[in-house]
Order: sequence, then structure tokens, then C-alpha cells
Amino acid sequence: MTYRKKLIEVALPLEAINKASAREKSIRHGHPSTLHLWWARRPLAACRAVIFSSLVDDPDDPDAPPEFVQACRNLPRGKNAAENDTPRQRLFDFVETLVQWESTTDEQVLETARHLIRLATDGNPPPLLDPFAGGGSIPLEAQRLGLEAHASDLNPVAVMINKALIEIPPRFADMPPVNPRDREGTAGNEGWKGAAGLAADVRYYGEWMRDRAWERIGHLYPKCNGETVIAWIWARTVESPNPALDMHVPLVSSFWLSKKREKPTWVEPKIDLDNKRITYHVHTGSGEPPRGTMRRSGGTCIVTGVPITRDYIRAEGQLHRMGVQLMTVITEGSQGRNYYPPNEYHAQVAFKGTPSWKPEVPLANNPRHMSPPLYGMELVSDIFTNRQLVAITTFSNLVRDVYEQVLIDGAGILLGDGFGLRVGGRGLESYAETISVYMSFLVDQLANHQSSVCGWNVVNAQMRNVFARQAVSMSWDFAESNPFCESSGSYHNLFERFIKAFPALPSFLSGRAEMFDATAPRDNIERVIVSTDPPYYDNVPYADLSDFFYVWLRRNLANIYPEVFGTMLVPKQTELVADPVRYVGTEQAQRHFEEGLERAFHEMHKIVHPDYPLTVYYAFKQSEIVQDSENGQSSSSTGWETMLEGLIRSGFTINSTWPIRTERRGRMREIDSNALASSIVLSCHPRPDDISMTSRREFVNALRQELPAALREMQSGNIAPVDLAQASIGPGMAVYSRYSQVLEPNGDRLTVRTALQIINHELDAYLAEQEGHIDADSRFALAWFEQFGFQEGAFGQADVLARAKNTSVDGLAHAGVLVSGAGKVRLYHWSELDPGWDPTTDSRLTVWEAIHHLIERINTHGEEGAARLLAKMPSDLAAQARQLAYRLYSICERKGWAEQARDYNALAISWSASQEQAREFKEQYQQGTLF
Repeated sequence: MTYRKKLIEVALPLEAINKASAREKSIRHGHPSTLHLWWARRPLAACRAVIFSSLVDDPDDPDAPPEFVQACRNLPRGKNAAENDTPRQRLFDFVETLVQWESTTDEQVLETARHLIRLATDGNPPPLLDPFAGGGSIPLEAQRLGLEAHASDLNPVAVMINKALIEIPPRFADMPPVNPRDREGTAGNEGWKGAAGLAADVRYYGEWMRDRAWERIGHLYPKCNGETVIAWIWARTVESPNPALDMHVPLVSSFWLSKKREKPTWVEPKIDLDNKRITYHVHTGSGEPPRGTMRRSGGTCIVTGVPITRDYIRAEGQLHRMGVQLMTVITEGSQGRNYYPPNEYHAQVAFKGTPSWKPEVPLANNPRHMSPPLYGMELVSDIFTNRQLVAITTFSNLVRDVYEQVLIDGAGILLGDGFGLRVGGRGLESYAETISVYMSFLVDQLANHQSSVCGWNVVNAQMRNVFARQAVSMSWDFAESNPFCESSGSYHNLFERFIKAFPALPSFLSGRAEMFDATAPRDNIERVIVSTDPPYYDNVPYADLSDFFYVWLRRNLANIYPEVFGTMLVPKQTELVADPVRYVGTEQAQRHFEEGLERAFHEMHKIVHPDYPLTVYYAFKQSEIVQDSENGQSSSSTGWETMLEGLIRSGFTINSTWPIRTERRGRMREIDSNALASSIVLSCHPRPDDISMTSRREFVNALRQELPAALREMQSGNIAPVDLAQASIGPGMAVYSRYSQVLEPNGDRLTVRTALQIINHELDAYLAEQEGHIDADSRFALAWFEQFGFQEGAFGQADVLARAKNTSVDGLAHAGVLVSGAGKVRLYHWSELDPGWDPTTDSRLTVWEAIHHLIERINTHGEEGAARLLAKMPSDLAAQARQLAYRLYSICERKGWAEQARDYNALAISWSASQEQAREFKEQYQQGTLF
């Protein structure tokens, strides 16, 4: 049978998928991610789109099944149907609906998707396997689309997350609850569809557990001034390095408590030398707090001004001489948040009580991602205060009590079958274990917000959890949340978010999650569709981070899943990560990762269904500059090289690549770096055995012919400049991988690394080619910027360059591009531009002006401000400005100008939204002119 290309191999409604994926990242209520944290979870919208488009054909293909094509024709018309009403456009419009968050639980939309999949797969959709399942988005969406879902991972925390998403809920689907509150008046299973009954029981027993915990430890959480405490803010202290002082001084990153405009609040430390102590006073309203005592390089003694080095702090911590001091008590009053200075009783009660158990196991020795051990906090238990340990162990102990209570309440309602969850049980014992699994997840959620490395976010005045970043980072001033309040970080707050995730679980088709090594052979498995998100070289050692959750899960679930929790800590030696800390040196770490990833792709090649593409997500950004004799300096990425080598050596060819927006704008990782905003999804297919070889020259010629069209397609899909270099790898490698080998002139194989360098070179040539289409003034500005940025340069150099670009320095100054004087020339920064600039009245319009005025507007007035300006620009000028943003970003990236790079990246990302609004404003302007 002739292979029919799937939609993902031909075209995608990329902008719609990106919008839905980006929007989903800000959804916190009802999202399955609120069941348990995982660090690199792909958006459900992206996974749903990728799986669906990997199964259905391109309906415009003449070989597509006629009944499928007719079904596409019968889909509702979309907003673009009038101008291009083809079956593919109808299908695109449906995908745009399918990826919306609201469609997650819209059974009518989902059943339409399943019907289309059945038509395209001859009524027999294949099972899906994700061998690196992680947070479970891919298997969950496969199950939602009607596929039998299989998830595997080496990480036991990931395995449990996948069990909770796809394996356990279907086992008890459509079952009424067993708790006494909800079962009253329940006849049969009417009204308890899907996971509704399970959710009702989780809510009941979660509340039951909270009430029992309050009875046991509520006295450890007193009120302040009659108000419920939200959080206690503590400062770590060390003895001042000034030997004459003989007192502990605070290590505080900021004395701000809230920067909210309506109630700015901060702490003022006051020094009492007579009693050798520091007291803290709270101020609200106008004014500024003193600067914090901690910087990146170290601290300062608040009393004497003597530097406190990091080495000194680490030494004190390792000798267990670091202390803590209460700075503030924050409460929820009748009129909102109140901030009180510390009192002795609240300082003392925090150290009362004795935990019944402690996770006295070592934190991973990985300074890149685990900094507390550097300061003497070597055990997991060390990163919790005494009261926090008491609270978490109390809730943990209650998980077993919940199990017993479910057995009591469910007796006579749900029959026992003597089998546990691990062997497929569906009776009362298994159901009690199920409730225990979800209660254990709640304990993990609480631990993530009840640690002495939790920060306090002064911008929105709320808790910051342990994993605000993909690391366990040291926190100098930390926030201790009250688990019994109703604010951020409390059990109530986490529980309410937790329970809302259940309606988004499909719960109608069985799934399976297992602990399995992706590099190992799979026996007796049928052909499957494989979609996966493999590890990213040395980015994050998830096994090290997972220990934080594993110790609590193991305590509660080892008797239920002994094969998952058979080790004291998360297994690490077999994890696919090129971590030089874990292995002896970079070379050994690299070899471990490369060989393991290639073995994993070999195993996928054995089981992947020949009728459907393998899809691989990759979000990696690690470039190294190497010297290329032909092209000068070129960049390649070790992570990309390894992944692509593994795919190609395993017998795959790359058919298409799609940059899909998977990261939320403004996340902590993005704030200080040009972090990727997209994952690149590669669609691959087993390579035929009879393909030919080619030469380097023919490869480059094919690349020059095909890459520009692919890049234009990506840019029309609103790809961020920060992602363009990574995304261009796909169409470039599609050319490279279609041959059995590409040969150098001397007969050697042209390596993937060299191919990547050539692709990068062709990308630069493509971006540089756009310069020929812009005005002379902008060509001058671009060349000057590449050399000087926004810094000054000599007038003589500017004059020579201006003549070469067919313009003049005086003309450029008149155009508002640069300032010239005293023998110096400098480009205007966007912050210096006239905020009242109007392109309709500018007699010397330039692309350079247009792009920087747009940046000024978006930074000062947001997307709407940029849209109003865009509406007044000629369409060709706007198009050239957008194209120039990519070129300028590329220059900034190469030069290491992060601040300027962010401006050009942000403009390109927001372009689509601004352009959509600009159309509306343009109509308003035209109507105003007409009337």
C-alpha cells in the first residue's frame, strides 16, 4: 500500500495551535497539571494537535480516503472558509476549535475528532506509546482522542503521575462515590459520569484529612491580632565576620513585603547594639526600605558594613552555625492583608512539636540545580523547618487513616476482590488504594509549598513554591505558609485547585503506565504510533529534583506499588542526561547520553507503525561556535546534534518540523535569559532502504532551494526570533536525512555537526538577503548597529558607510535615525524616540524608525498601542519591519546583547495579535476619513 502522508507532514494551522498552547500555560484551574508538579510538561493543546494531525490524512491529497475527505467537507465553515473553502481549510478550522482549552471537556468536539481519526485509520486507530512520558500530557491526550494510551518512564514520580492520569481513573469510571455525604440519595451510577464519583470521594476524604490534621496540630498555627496568619517571613542569619561585633546578622535579599500599588509594605531593621540584637518594624505607604544585605556575589553585615563572602556563609552553614530570625507575620484581615512585626510567642511556637518521621536521605550533590547542600543542608529534611516537618508528616500519616476510612465507608457498597491496584484490582481494596494515591499527591503539593527554600513574591504578595525554577535553590529570606489558611501555599488553596483537575481526565478508555527503560527491548508489543518528548542533553537532571517528592510518595505508596518504589531514592545512573556531576567528566557524560538516546530511537524504530510518523518534541538551545574553513565562524548545538544523529542512525528520515509555542511568556526562566519559547516538533518516518547518496554540493543546492520557503512559512506562523535558528534545523535536516549519506569531496561522510553549521550559515544568508528590500537609511542603520549597537562611533566612519549605502549622515539625522555631533554618531534608542510619531505625516519613512517606534509603543502601551501605530503604516513597511526584527534579533544573539534581543523577540511574538487589532483600527481610521 502506498504511504499516505499525514496532515502533520504537509501543513498545520500553526498560529491557532500556538495561541491555544500559550494561553493554556496561564490556566491554573481545572488543568491536570494541578494534580502534581512536573517540570517540563507540554501543553495539552500542542499534544492534542500533534497526535490528531499524525493520524489524519491531508484531505487535499488525492489518495486520502473518500469518506474522510467528505467528512472534512461536512465540517463547519470557519472564518477563512469564504476565501479558501477546501477540505484542508475546513479541517484546519476544526483543529483550531479542537485545541481550545474549552474543548478539553467538550464531548461533541472530541467525538468529531475521534470520528475523523477512525475514518483515516480504517476504523482501527493504533495504540500510542510515549517512552519518555514525564508529566503525561502526550498519553493523556492520546486517551482523550480515543487511542489506547501507553506511558513509560524510568522516573517513579513520572510513572505515578501517568498512572493517576490515564491508568487509574478509567478503572473506576462512571462509579458513584462511597463517602457517606455524597452517596445518600444516589441510585445506581446515574449522574456520576467519568471521574465525577472519584472526584467527589477525593474531595470528601481530602477535607476529612484536613480536619483530622487541624485537630492534631492546629495549636502550632496561632492567630495574630485575632486574624488568621497567611505566612511567617524568616531571615537566615550568620555571625558577623567582624570579630568585634559578636552578634548574628540577617541575610536578606529584599526587605520589601509587597509592591502592590494600593498597599506597598516593607520591613525596616533596627539595630540595638546594647542588647546585641536586631528588631524589625513594618511600614506601609510611601517610602523605601533599605537595600537587602545579600547580592549574587555575597552579603554585607548590616551593622558594620563588612562584606560577608559566599565562602564564609557556606562555611558557617556546613558547621551548622546558621540561624533564623522571624521578620514579619502576615495575616488575612477583614480589609485584606495585614503585616505585623514579629512577636516572641510566634517565634517560639514555630519550634514546638516533634515530627514522627523525617526524610533523612541526602539531597543530590549537584550544585547546578541543588544549592542548599553547599550551605550545610545535605539532607532532604534539612530544607524544612521543624514545624513544616511536623505538618507534612501529620498529613502523610493521615493517608493511611484515609485508606482505612474508605474501607469502612465503602463496605457493602463496593465489593472487595482481594486484588490491589498494581495487579489490576477493581474492588474496594483497590479503590481505597486509589484514594491513597491522590492523597499522597496532596502531601507532595503541600511539601512543595512548605519548605524553608520557599520565597515570598513581593510583586503579587504571595508564596513562591520550591520549584519556581527547575532547581532547589537557596533562599535567604523565606516564607513559611500556614497550611490551615486559605491563601496561596495552604492546603485549602492547593486542594481546591487539585480537585478541579478531575473533570479534564478522559476516564473512558483504559491506559497503562509502567516503569521502563526506553533503551531496553520491548517484548510482544504490537506496532504503535510513537510520540515523545525525550531528555534534553544536560538541561535538567529530573531524577535529582524528583527526590524531593519521591521521599514522601515512597513513604505512603511503597506498599501499594513496591516495584515502583523499590529504591531509597530515584534511580539515577540510567537516567539519560549528560550530567558531568554524575559521571566522571564531560566526555563520559556525553557518551552516556548519546549512546542511550540512540538505543532508545533504535527501539522506537522497531515498534513504530509504518503508516504513521514518529513525532519528537525538542526544546533545546545550546550553541557552540566553531571555526569552519569555508564559511568562517558557524554555530552548532551539541544537544541537537546528538538527537539528530540518534534519529538518523536509527533509520529515520525527517519529514517536517513545526515550532509550537510551549512556554509561558514572562516565566522565571525567561526573565534573565533568551530562553526558548517553543518546542520544535519533528515528524519522522522510517527511511527506505533503497535511497541514494549525494554530494555536499548537491545537499547545499537543495538546501538553498527549499530552506527559504520553509522559513517564510515559519515566520508566517509567527515563530519567535529566539526559536528561528532551532526551527530551521528541521527543514534543513529533512534535506540531509533523505539521503543514505551526504559525502564530502574527499569521500568522507558529511557529519550532522557540519550539516548544522551549513544550515545556520544558510539561515544567516536568508536573513541578510532581506536587507536588499529595505530603504537605504535602514541599510545604513543595520550595518552601523551590527558594529556599534546603540553606542557612539566616529563621524568619519559613519560618513563613509552612509555614502556606501547611498545616503548621508545629515539625511539620517533629519530622518530621526541617529544623532550626530562633536565628531560622534549614535543611533537613537527606542526609549529616546518621539512618542507622538505618526507615520502618515513623516516625509522620510524608514523601516528602522518603524520597528523601533513599534518597540517603544509595545513597551509603553502594550499590544494595543503597537496595533494603533501599525494601523497607520503602509503594509509593505510593516512587513519589512517584521522581517527586520528577525535579522536584528540574530545580530543581538550573536553579540550577546540580551536586553536588545528581548525587545526584537517580543515584537515578533506579539506581531500577530497587534496586526489583528490593527485591521480593526485601520477600518475605524478609514471610516473616520470617509465621513
